[in-house]
Amino acid sequence: METTTTEVAPDIYRFSTYVEDANLVMNQYLVTGEEPLLFHMGQRALFPLTSQAVARVIPLDRLRWITFGHVEADECGSMNSWLAAAPNAEVAHGAMSCFVQVNDLADRPPRALQDGELIEVGDRRVRHLDTPHVPHGWDAGLVFEETTSTLLCGDLFTAFGHHPASTDTEILGPALAAEDLGRATALTPALAPTIRALADLEPRTLGLMHGPAFTGDCAGALRELAAAYQERFEAELAK
Repeated sequence: METTTTEVAPDIYRFSTYVEDANLVMNQYLVTGEEPLLFHMGQRALFPLTSQAVARVIPLDRLRWITFGHVEADECGSMNSWLAAAPNAEVAHGAMSCFVQVNDLADRPPRALQDGELIEVGDRRVRHLDTPHVPHGWDAGLVFEETTSTLLCGDLFTAFGHHPASTDTEILGPALAAEDLGRATALTPALAPTIRALADLEPRTLGLMHGPAFTGDCAGALRELAAAYQERFEAELAK
């Protein structure tokens, strides 16, 4: 395996490792600045590769913030390895998740974030968004980098396969095919409205965790995803 590095928006870097056994790319994103922030950490087994890749962009002891979508091995399995390697880093996650899980899991106390709370990393402004059960996980949350309008959208648009670093072509079809196979998304009444609220942010780049960075019609893609999930939710109700 190898981890590739791509700047997908100004001062925002994607670190991607293709895991053949899962047929998935595992992506982390670094927002650089005076207080650099890492979104997603990867499994413990990937830490040597991903940390070496991040260290080629910034020294690890400069890393200030670590956050992620929800508690799951591919998103935060290596959390304590990162905390050990980056002594100035602090985990930041949603307040409910910190209370229920992260306070106990993290080797250093995390910063509990409220919905909409801002982390200023310098010239970049990273806002935490609570998205419970979207796409899954009671503790789910995403981040929006306001200066570049980059939405780091976690497991939304997950697609199997080995992908290019970025694309402006259609991402909905592969995501729905993956959903048909894995059934990973929580079909709830809040699912489509939450995704539509993300579309209302009018992002210019979507940082997928399991797929390419998308630079096409981001708001349109999110609204199409919301509509597709709304249809699936209504179909489940009708059974």
